[in-house]
Amino acid sequence: MVIIPIIVLAMVFVLIAVRRIGNIKLQIWQIMLLGALAVLLTLQITPIDAIKSINIDVMLFLFGMFVIGHALEESGYLSHLSYKFFKNAASADLLLLFIFFGMGFASAFLMNDTLAIIGTPVMLLLAKQHNILAKILLLSLAFAITIGSVMSPIGNPQNLLIAMNGNLQNPFITFIKYLLLPTIINLFLAFMIIRFYYKDHMKSKILDHTSEPINDRKLAMLCKISLFLIISLIALKIVSIFMNFNFDFRLTYIALISSFPILALSSKRIEIVKNIDWYTLIFFASMFILMQSVWNSGVFQTVIENSNIEITSVSMILVISIILSQLISNVPLVALYLPILIQAGSTTKEMMALAASSTIAGNLFILGAASNVIIIQNAEKAGETLTFWEFARIGIPLTIVNVLVYWIFLSI
Repeated sequence: MVIIPIIVLAMVFVLIAVRRIGNIKLQIWQIMLLGALAVLLTLQITPIDAIKSINIDVMLFLFGMFVIGHALEESGYLSHLSYKFFKNAASADLLLLFIFFGMGFASAFLMNDTLAIIGTPVMLLLAKQHNILAKILLLSLAFAITIGSVMSPIGNPQNLLIAMNGNLQNPFITFIKYLLLPTIINLFLAFMIIRFYYKDHMKSKILDHTSEPINDRKLAMLCKISLFLIISLIALKIVSIFMNFNFDFRLTYIALISSFPILALSSKRIEIVKNIDWYTLIFFASMFILMQSVWNSGVFQTVIENSNIEITSVSMILVISIILSQLISNVPLVALYLPILIQAGSTTKEMMALAASSTIAGNLFILGAASNVIIIQNAEKAGETLTFWEFARIGIPLTIVNVLVYWIFLSI
């Protein structure tokens, strides 16, 4: 029956919310793996189609960035960079502002998943150094990189899909024109909402930042080379888009080329590869399988096609994208919705509404953005976590506020 994948998806959501079966405590990757196995064992997707559904580009991108992220942490260079960036944040409020605007703007060009990988250990270190509740900084990171990535065509995979296939003349200028100002406003509003929810934990004491030593200078040097390659290759990609160069230069290549110095030249390469976050990679592979099964059921396509609502208006794009992104993930949602908008001759504003809403959907629930899962998976390795309800109690009102801001700007 075609409803089996929908039932499995619903059960996955419930289990992620409660995180346990009886006395057995489950992690997010285990729950998603169970979901993928369920649709395979019930023959809702064939093994061959399951393998084909796994996005190799995403898996390789994450692998490359995980290598760099772990090397940064292992060498101590990540802590060193953290000190240099946050040392002028003299209070907890300023620290949050630095996180929202520093990490937010960085995610627009380094991609939100990248910032999730390298930002999580930084948040945990800051929380430990300054005796701040780790949940506050982890939530701030999650919301900052989701919101910040909205304003750039390379901030996340769904934006890139729209930039490449949405008939936009100059994607960078277009995204900045329509989404820069509302994104800045939303970053500040997110800061205010976090500040309000955790006002009892935000102490007014002066923060005393301490520089962490670099543990492995050779590995740190390789990390510097990798970071230089990331920035240079991203700049090259931006220039190639501006100049309309017709060659396939994927984000995957950026991650793999940038990780090459560490994999090729570090004596710790085996240890680094062994200790990267394989559980998150299992989560993604499982998610692709489950979501493909849901897609194959045709339920959501049928609902959209048979609806009597104007699905190409800015308002409905915002609402539909946020809801369906929770159910089939934002990239498949954009892959479904974009051809509909193109066929209907939609305007640039409507394309920007799709970019904003499919991205900002990540603030509603944990599964709304891959970056949320990366943050939680990495935090749990260090003994910290965010529950479904801790995320949702702030994410729901924040998403409503975010959507309202984008709706106002895109409806003018």
